[in-house]
Amino acid sequence: MTEKKVIKDKNVLFALQEPTLHYIKVAPDQEEYLQVWVKEPTWLEAEKALNSVMKIDARTQNVDIDINAMYRYMVENFISKTEPSLSTLDMLRLSPYIGNQLKEILPNPMNTLQEDEEKNE
Repeated sequence: MTEKKVIKDKNVLFALQEPTLHYIKVAPDQEEYLQVWVKEPTWLEAEKALNSVMKIDARTQNVDIDINAMYRYMVENFISKTEPSLSTLDMLRLSPYIGNQLKEILPNPMNTLQEDEEKNE
């Protein structure tokens, strides 16, 4: 068996501490932007976001999928600030034009789930 190289700098193992600044265009015909700082989630935060999607009724064992719950969780936990300053409620009321751009910059916990499924195949 070949020997594997062991990582020397353990800091590369951790989620980034500094949020990343993104600019979201507020309307197709305007050159104004919303600034959004998005933090990289830890693996546990990504798992929590995924868990927020599934609602299991303990009595009936029915499973409901609620993508909105995941987006709410991500807005509350992965966006560190905005300029102009917006509350969580404000973020949930954004126009579809802005919301679609926001979905593109937020971490996607579903990618982790898809990667896990591909490994298991």
